[in-house]
Amino acid sequence: MSKSSSAVSDWRGLLVLGHAASGKSLWAEGETRCQAGDHVYVATARAGDAEMKAKIDLHAARRGADWTLVEAPVDLAATCARAGPKQVVLVDCATMWLANLMMEGADWHGPAEAWIGAMAEAPARFVVVSNDVGGGVTPDNALARAFQRAQGALNQRLAAAMDAAVLVTAGLPQRLK
Repeated sequence: MSKSSSAVSDWRGLLVLGHAASGKSLWAEGETRCQAGDHVYVATARAGDAEMKAKIDLHAARRGADWTLVEAPVDLAATCARAGPKQVVLVDCATMWLANLMMEGADWHGPAEAWIGAMAEAPARFVVVSNDVGGGVTPDNALARAFQRAQGALNQRLAAAMDAAVLVTAGLPQRLK
């Protein structure tokens, strides 16, 4: 298990960005473990195929049994609103949450504002993992371009709302805020 870096210090809300397979989830788990309190893992992924199920199982095994698991593929606002003062909540990840909403044809703007508001109001500390999907080529289809724009907008909104933000590349955090 990778140790968390001193890239960030005092925070109540932390955004952890990175590209696919950048080590962002592992780093976020380590940072969450370093915080005193009850560790809660909010999973947004759905096990739609064997590969995703294996990834979910890997993450669960890596965390161990000392985390409380909450599955919330869509309603992050209600989940985060219930978080208590002694909890450190890791939401992994905003990208899967956004994809879930978009695949259902739902508007994500209202739910995103409700989620961000719930994190601001709840007495818990929050770590949110999200993919930075804008660094590659422009996608060749309308749905993928819409997702890329939406993810970029969501990341900007999350970054503005959080106390701190890091970009993880090759498992190494760079403080952005």
